Amino acid sequence: MKLYLIRHGETQWNLQGRLQGQTDIALNENGIRLAQITAKHMQKIPLHFAVTSPLIRARQTAEILLEGRNIPIYEDARLKEISFGVWEGLGCRKDNYEIPSEHFNDFYENPLQFVPGEKGETVEHLCKRTAEFYEDLISRKNLENQSVLIATHGCALRSLLYHIDPKADFWRGHVPINCSVTIIEVKHGASKIIEEDKIYYDSNDVVDFYSH
Repeated sequence: MKLYLIRHGETQWNLQGRLQGQTDIALNENGIRLAQITAKHMQKIPLHFAVTSPLIRARQTAEILLEGRNIPIYEDARLKEISFGVWEGLGCRKDNYEIPSEHFNDFYENPLQFVPGEKGETVEHLCKRTAEFYEDLISRKNLENQSVLIATHGCALRSLLYHIDPKADFWRGHVPINCSVTIIEVKHGASKIIEEDKIYYDSNDVVDFYSH
């Protein structure tokens, strides 16, 4: 089994530096463009099956990547982004910071000890639900020799990789860039990351919103 994990394309809240979490924000024009470029470069990859987070930005990304292909797209709520609870929609960068916590940066620097806002979700809980999804997926005998597209979100994607490689830094150095693709090979139940955070569009179009 070969897995292609993609983070959704850019949204307006990415651009504005607002916490999205499980708020259902669509791709913006640039996000659609980047997904279309990615789709063009991935069109020769023989994908057989697709699973997406039900949040529209991930679903749109999967639909753009699979446009013109006769591949069903299934939704799985376990692929949703981490919930930030009442903090969703608040500015989270230095130039627009609105989060009522002095410890929000733990989300990036010490994620497993991150304390979310009211009605939010811990990274530990996110890791549990994404690990359950992953183990369910790779145990499916009908997918054993197939290639699977998984459309999800930045923190959710990193939690999937953390399940595979728990000795590594959770963020693996940075939040994944929009429309970046990580490729995993699964043989006899063992997973190996063979390519990480691959960008199919021009590097001049890369924006790291989390370094601002």
